[in-house]
Amino acid sequence: MRRDDEYGSELRSYLIGLALALLLSALPFAGVGWHLFSHHTLLLIIACAAAVQIVAHFRFFLHIDLSKSKRDDLQLILFSSLIVVLMVGGTIWITVNQYGRMDQTMMAP
Repeated sequence: MRRDDEYGSELRSYLIGLALALLLSALPFAGVGWHLFSHHTLLLIIACAAAVQIVAHFRFFLHIDLSKSKRDDLQLILFSSLIVVLMVGGTIWITVNQYGRMDQTMMAP
């Protein structure tokens, strides 16, 4: 009986996560497709929906929450995300810097 309860609880968690993921994906798509909001409001809605969707995926699909036993997993994911953000940000920074330098050399006589 306990195994059935665990299965039901896990299935409920996945279904809630699926519903949230679909809703948080459909909201920005509807806003863009139907031109419901201004440009700045739409960007804010997309950013907020993305942040909430990340939290929903962590909680409902990866089963990572703030309990003591899961904090190590969360710290690992956050550190990995930091490394990826630093690498992508650094790449974009260098690329934009090089583009600016090329633009200046092309204009020189």
